[in-house]
Amino acid sequence: MKNGDLCSIWNYDGKIAYEDIVAATEDFDFRYCIGVGGYGSVYRAQLPCGKVVALKKLHRLEAENPTFDKSFRNEIKFLTEIRHRSIVKLHGFCLHRRSIFFIYEYMEKGSLFCNLRDEVEAVEMDWKKRVEIIKGIAHALSYLHYDCSPPIVHRDISSNNVLLNSSFEAFVADFGTAKMLDLESSNQTIIVGTCGYVAPELTYTLVVTEKCDVYSFGVVALETLMGKHPEEVLSWLSSPISLVNRRLVDMLDNRLPLPRSQLVAQNLVHIATLAFACLNPQPKSRPTMKEVCEEFLFGQTSLGVPLRMISLLQLVNCEMHIRGKIETCNV
Repeated sequence: MKNGDLCSIWNYDGKIAYEDIVAATEDFDFRYCIGVGGYGSVYRAQLPCGKVVALKKLHRLEAENPTFDKSFRNEIKFLTEIRHRSIVKLHGFCLHRRSIFFIYEYMEKGSLFCNLRDEVEAVEMDWKKRVEIIKGIAHALSYLHYDCSPPIVHRDISSNNVLLNSSFEAFVADFGTAKMLDLESSNQTIIVGTCGYVAPELTYTLVVTEKCDVYSFGVVALETLMGKHPEEVLSWLSSPISLVNRRLVDMLDNRLPLPRSQLVAQNLVHIATLAFACLNPQPKSRPTMKEVCEEFLFGQTSLGVPLRMISLLQLVNCEMHIRGKIETCNV
């Protein structure tokens, strides 16, 4: 890190980079810590050049674990090769004898998970912002699945792994378990991901496909609309009779007033419909992320009935066609 420029340090002592980081965080003092997880801590650091970055430092025991060394290398492999406006930027990394850490673009608002569970931030994150957050995640996944060669499956899409900047724009993060698809192999793997977001077929097939990310996206999309994990709604999907008397407005985050704008109301209905399509128990029946993004651009139609009258059963019964067009189903 010379003259304020971040350098990638790989299998190298990295004395200058490490000393700059130590100085910026006062040797990783807790005062600079902005988050703690199972695998490491995240610090806010202002570099000599004035740039503010986020440091993800592995806990000492995890840093010595060969599994996490592989995860570390995996994250670097992907984030140094991919470029998308809705994927978090990796500015640098350090593999040091004392610690292992990543240097990321700083996201002022933190994770989507934390914002949805903070009463003040959740209200500031109005319907328009939530719609754009969901669209940003969708475009990032479509890029990974269709614009990268070979395709990349994230495998751990969750509200914890979506970060927000000061404008509530979404950035997909944490590529430690991401996998490149081998079109000539079965792509069998161990189950990874966050409980409550993992596609159900993984438990019995152990085969990872891009449709696993599609399912996880559906969960996050509903979570963003509801303001909480859609655990109860997911249980209803296994028994459609449970959806008969359930209205969409009863599912929406009640900390926000219902949208007055017809366009915003249409967006919410459209996203909910897409989310339910993504949660189809049959992977082949789920839309692709490319189709989801095309729907955002071309598929929206005006509401046939008031928002308050739309039931979840109506949304679930809407089926996606091959061309990516969703029937309105009288919604």
